[in-house]
Amino acid sequence: MSGKDWSAYQYEIYLNGLNDEVPRLPTDLTRLEELAARRLAPGPVGYVAGSAGSGSTERANREALDRWRIVPRMLRDVHERDLTTEVLGRTLPAPLALAPVGVLSILHPDAEPAAARAAAAQGVPVIASSASSTTLEEIAEAAGAGERWFQLYWPKDREVTLSFLKRARAAGYTALFVTLDTWLLAWRPRDLDQAYLPFLRGIGTANYFADPAFRAGLAKPPEEDLNAAVLHFVQMFADPTKTWADLAFLREHWDGPIVLKGVLHPDDARRAASAGMDGVVVSNHGGRQVNGSIGAADALPAIAEAVGDRIDVLFDSGIRTGDDIFKALALGARAVLLGRPYAYGLALDGQAGVDHVIRSVLAEFDLTLALSGHTSPRELGPDSVLSAGG
Repeated sequence: MSGKDWSAYQYEIYLNGLNDEVPRLPTDLTRLEELAARRLAPGPVGYVAGSAGSGSTERANREALDRWRIVPRMLRDVHERDLTTEVLGRTLPAPLALAPVGVLSILHPDAEPAAARAAAAQGVPVIASSASSTTLEEIAEAAGAGERWFQLYWPKDREVTLSFLKRARAAGYTALFVTLDTWLLAWRPRDLDQAYLPFLRGIGTANYFADPAFRAGLAKPPEEDLNAAVLHFVQMFADPTKTWADLAFLREHWDGPIVLKGVLHPDDARRAASAGMDGVVVSNHGGRQVNGSIGAADALPAIAEAVGDRIDVLFDSGIRTGDDIFKALALGARAVLLGRPYAYGLALDGQAGVDHVIRSVLAEFDLTLALSGHTSPRELGPDSVLSAGG
């Protein structure tokens, strides 16, 4: 096998069973949310698991993936497989990255560095959120030599934006992911019912509070006046006046790949390509922003067709299993971003929990790929799946 044998994780588990050892966490990753809900307080679990409005978009994400069914092919030599994938000019051992999930300290004290260490151990990229509980430098240190990308919530303050980009480049982040769908926070009943927003408590603000440009706008440092620092953060966190023309500013000040996260319409994907972007993430923020939005997997085929090979198409929103990865790649994604499942793994077992989630989902994908008659993600295409209607 020319690539890593991800499927070997199942035999590792079985062999451990000979010593009466069973996994600390379920291997069915769809069970993690329920377990995390028992462990966490209502505020934190609601913040991670909750969605916009009635949750119809989160449900639509699952329904959109479930409507596609895999069509296995037989009598093909699948003994040797290679999940290696080229994404944004980098060679990855599998078509997977950890999505940017902020405020992870509300789930586990080791927070984002634990996730970064787990990702690096498995060779998959981690995308550090602007809204992380720890600084981008601390996350980079935890990742070591591992691939890391930086997600930008594009602030109103141009100097803070420039400072973030400079810091990210200095810390070894090789790609910039710009979130487009969160200029305002959506109506999120689970958070509202608990009156729980971590940022107002100074959680998820580490990158800002440590930033020299941000601190220059304060009368007193955050350590001396937390409330004033939080208010300054809230006032500059995002800028709903941004338009396509503003992308030129980012292109001028970031010399690596730029990926636009939150694209759901083919015309927006085309505009991203025309604006000199290097990729898009087909995503509705896991159903957290626009209630009633299209399921992300329903948007994926048209976007992949619209841009062809001009830019890389990535996918998130709804990925829970290895077969979900298979479907997303078959529908045109180059790789997927995994979000909530690794956050739940972190909540339940720290770094070891994230490691288990990564290994489990990639083992299942590897086995699904082989059992469907394929040896590489590059072999997947529209004829690998069939719409079940709906």
